Amino acid sequence: MIRSDDMTADLNERARPIRLLALDVDGILTDGRLRYASQPHDDGDKVFHVRDGLGLKLIMQAGIDVALITGRISPAVDRRAQELGIRHVIQGRDDKQVALETLMTELALKPREVCYCGDDLPDLGAIMYAGLGVTVADAPDYIRQRADRVTRIPGGHGAVRELCEWLLSARGDWQAIIGAHEWP
Repeated sequence: MIRSDDMTADLNERARPIRLLALDVDGILTDGRLRYASQPHDDGDKVFHVRDGLGLKLIMQAGIDVALITGRISPAVDRRAQELGIRHVIQGRDDKQVALETLMTELALKPREVCYCGDDLPDLGAIMYAGLGVTVADAPDYIRQRADRVTRIPGGHGAVRELCEWLLSARGDWQAIIGAHEWP
C-alpha cells in the first residue's frame, strides 16, 4: 500500500517534466451546463471563471503550453482562447485521445510531458494516456477513480486554477510567482 505522502511525492515528481497542459472545455473550464441562444446556429453562451484564466496565463509564462480539446464547436471557446493567448484549440473532436496524440506528435512531446484534464467518458482515453491524468471534483466516479489527481474544486469554479497552481508548485515556480506580486 502506498501512503498518501508517497503518492503526493510521486505525483509532484511526475508533474515536473510537464510541457503541455491539455484541457477539455465543458465541465472543466465551464461548469458543464449549456445555455442555448435563440439563434439556431449559435451554440449558446459559456461562462468561464476568471481565476482559471489567470492560472493559464501563469502556466504559459512559466513555459508550459496550453491546449483546448473539445467535442463541441463554439465561437466562445475561440474567443476565450484568443483572449488568453492559447494557440492550440481543437474543436469538434469526440475522440480526445486521438486529438491529443496528434497534437503531441506535432509538438514532439512524449506522454510523460503532458497533463490532460477532462471530466467525462470522451476524456477517459486522454486522461489515461497522458503522463498525468487529472479530473475535477464533480466528475463521475469512474473518471475520478482512473485519474491520477482529482481537484478539490468542481469544474467551472476555479478547478483549472487549482491545477495550474499545483503544477507550478511541483515545478518549484509558485513561490517565485507569489513573491513577484508581494509588496516590498
